[in-house]
Amino acid sequence: FCLRECELYSEEMGLRFNRRQVLEGYMIMGGVPFYWSQLKPGMSLAQNINQLFFSEDGSLRHEFDDLYDSLFKQPKPYLSIVDTLATKKVGMTRTEILQATKLTDNGKLTEYLENLEYCGFIRKYNCIGMKAKNALFQLMDNYTLFYYKFIKDSYINDAQYWTKITGKPEYNSWCGLAFERVCLQHVEQIKTKLGIQGVITTVYSWSVAGSKDKPGAQIDLLIDRADDAVNVCEMKFYKAPYAVTKGYAQVLNSRLQALEEKNPAKTFLLTYVGNSELVSNEYSDIFRASVTLDDLFI
Repeated sequence: FCLRECELYSEEMGLRFNRRQVLEGYMIMGGVPFYWSQLKPGMSLAQNINQLFFSEDGSLRHEFDDLYDSLFKQPKPYLSIVDTLATKKVGMTRTEILQATKLTDNGKLTEYLENLEYCGFIRKYNCIGMKAKNALFQLMDNYTLFYYKFIKDSYINDAQYWTKITGKPEYNSWCGLAFERVCLQHVEQIKTKLGIQGVITTVYSWSVAGSKDKPGAQIDLLIDRADDAVNVCEMKFYKAPYAVTKGYAQVLNSRLQALEEKNPAKTFLLTYVGNSELVSNEYSDIFRASVTLDDLFI
């Protein structure tokens, strides 16, 4: 399911969730119908998450092993790869995965990676300007990442944990990363809002290592278009409308300059993608386009 399908499904189930709540549910459970079917009408989303993930008998608290056992006849190598990728947000190359997992360097690793990608657990992508052989594999499954963040190796023993953590720094940090993942899972909706769904595109990432003089930078979503334009997507999760500050506008400008220096034949268009509206101020025109939460529900 995409976000819109989750919204429709929750309405059919009698769940009174607004779009922000559907988004949060998606960031936790992804679009898996079975997980959504466990939610109970008459309970808030936070109450449902408490019950499913943090109560002692919560059905999704113990789902992880059953999930991989049910999908793969020999889950051990798959879990080894997932364990490894869970340690690095941006992903790892095939060589790095081999070194970390100690798996045999043969055709089986390719099979494992292809199966994980086919099932939606990981994605394979390139950084702009990098060769295909240096492609990165990134863990993308929302439930799996939520499990690693809050349940696996956790000593949390509080059936009201999710209600209590909401709005706290750990929750806000998780929301930011989880929202970026949702955006990567809804590239087609972003393209539709930008009016480029009919243009051939390739999705890339971009990063530059920091130095003594300059900080490093990472952009997780660049939409490289056949018309020689690239939408540089700045993904932001904020409770309130997002306002660009002077300092951050300077940071964004420096990133654009770095991209333009490396790829002078391309036109780079800074694009805001956020769960809240972009505040119009003296710095907001640095963004050439804006995509907000409702647009992800297309």
